[in-house]
Amino acid sequence: MKKLVRSIGKMGFSLEVSDPFLACMHHRDDYPEGNEEMGPDPSLLEGRRLGADFDPNEDWRMYHGKTVPGFPAHPHRGFETVTVVLEGLIDHSDSHGASGRYGNGDVQWMTAGSGMQHAEMFPLLQDDKRNPLELFQVWLNLPRERKLCEPNYRMLWSEEIPVVEIKDGSGKKSLITLVAGAFGDQRSPDPAPDSWAYDRKNHVGIMLITMDPEAELKLPKISPTLNRRLYVYEGDGISICDTLIRSSHFAVLEGDEEIPIHNGKKETRILVLEGEPIGEPVEQYGPFVMNTREEI
Repeated sequence: MKKLVRSIGKMGFSLEVSDPFLACMHHRDDYPEGNEEMGPDPSLLEGRRLGADFDPNEDWRMYHGKTVPGFPAHPHRGFETVTVVLEGLIDHSDSHGASGRYGNGDVQWMTAGSGMQHAEMFPLLQDDKRNPLELFQVWLNLPRERKLCEPNYRMLWSEEIPVVEIKDGSGKKSLITLVAGAFGDQRSPDPAPDSWAYDRKNHVGIMLITMDPEAELKLPKISPTLNRRLYVYEGDGISICDTLIRSSHFAVLEGDEEIPIHNGKKETRILVLEGEPIGEPVEQYGPFVMNTREEI
């Protein structure tokens, strides 16, 4: 029998990914109470290296923010960002004149294409209690013929993102939130037409799974060329056959085999990233991704 788990690794702030994905960052910040400027009290910034504030040992980070935490205006080109907000809020603005606030289950899918500059700030709106934030930002590559497409972005509001409920033989349930892809007869909303995920034959999946204690779930087999990774970001850990994947670890899985998952004794939260590879050269320089150094 084919081994279902190819390898296991430990998660960090930046997760290991595979084609068609370029990167995935997991932000988890327990921000303090906010002030009138929607930032932390200035006294809390003493000793922080603003602009290079990524210390994983801190409870929260300013990243590149100076007053409000977050990422002030910066460019992207040649790929897509998919920002999945689990908790907290983001203020978005971009070079095409769009702006807005989203969070708490919402997703922003931005196709940078030929070039887009945007800002992503994390306003601390609550002045009487803490302002926790948790999100995943997934970088999805664009194929060569779409690298310089017209920039686009769309909001996937939480109420329009399908959530599939699966009950096992014991009545324990798993909830699958379909940011991208399909599970059973349920399908995610469509991204922009230039996205690699727009063509369903590319089997791009971005799924958040919450499993009851000791629940069982099966990921369907898809194709022998599928790249599939599973990240356990909260809980006790899971088992796939006889292989244990602990919390804060990830597993590289077979794509053409059914994957039986057995949860541990606590509620567990999982991110799944999967898709057919684009299979083209990648040349990356910060927020610019093309196929050759000359194009960069």
